[in-house]
Amino acid sequence: MSETCIHVIDSHTEGEPTRVIVGGAPALGPGTMREKADRFAAEFDWVRSSVCNEPRGHDAMVGALICEAHEPDCCCGVIFFNNVGTLNMCIHGTIGLASVLVHQGKIGPGEHRIDTPVGVVVARVNEDRSVTVANVPSYRKAASVEVEVPGWGTVRGDIAWAGNWFFLIGGQGPEVCHANLGALTDFTWAVRQALVGQGITGDNGMEIDHVESFGPPADPAIADSRNFVMCPGKAYDRSPCGTGTSAKLACLHADGKLAPGEPWRQAGILDTVFTGTYQLLPDGKVLPKVTGRAWITGEARYSFDPADPFRHGIPSSL
Repeated sequence: MSETCIHVIDSHTEGEPTRVIVGGAPALGPGTMREKADRFAAEFDWVRSSVCNEPRGHDAMVGALICEAHEPDCCCGVIFFNNVGTLNMCIHGTIGLASVLVHQGKIGPGEHRIDTPVGVVVARVNEDRSVTVANVPSYRKAASVEVEVPGWGTVRGDIAWAGNWFFLIGGQGPEVCHANLGALTDFTWAVRQALVGQGITGDNGMEIDHVESFGPPADPAIADSRNFVMCPGKAYDRSPCGTGTSAKLACLHADGKLAPGEPWRQAGILDTVFTGTYQLLPDGKVLPKVTGRAWITGEARYSFDPADPFRHGIPSSL
């Protein structure tokens, strides 16, 4: 593909950015969204780096490439990515994507099926412009798994799938508050490295690439819990993390602490809130539904000067 102008629309979902490619994207050909995501990673990684990395982006940037859906009755397909690679799923990004499609006049209030590499999710645009995403079926794989973390000792956490693999930690490590961003980053990154080093994985050997630490909310009147989520590119999630909230719902169900349909208000490190509920599925898994808000922040067209050494972005140091 020859380099061309890439058109993007930016938003943030409860503080976490999403950069949606709405024009100039490469054609990924036929196949499932998983196949398209693999093709995107193998052949067009320069697009990811151009959009998410400096000088146009930053470590916390999450991108979304709109694609033709493979599954029927979907309004679109999407591939999510960040500063180091593609992502399996992203709920804050789905909320941002839906808000961009509303901004463009392509969808309105109601339910819209969106094809992703891990399956179809349903985004409902509410009358107040919030978006509720029905995620993929989620479950806890294991509870109170021990990992030895240098400098921190034995850390225990639950392993759960919710479109991404999570290691969920409660009551250990630094206090979950904005003042402890540096310490929380060091702690959760050390946990992730220890999980890899000790061969602790999700199903089929999949890497647990998100680590989530929980503490009490700043204000119990508006939230039930506050989290800090370390993402694959060593940037923390500014939102309460939609797939992380889904993983939390799966664990709460497994522990008998939250009934189907009962709301869970999950605050993030910025004290913005996602509201989650779940439906119990016949196989014992849960179908999480996560509601949040996104705001459009800007629009740009990126050009690619062959003489520019950083036209494809500055690679992450990771």
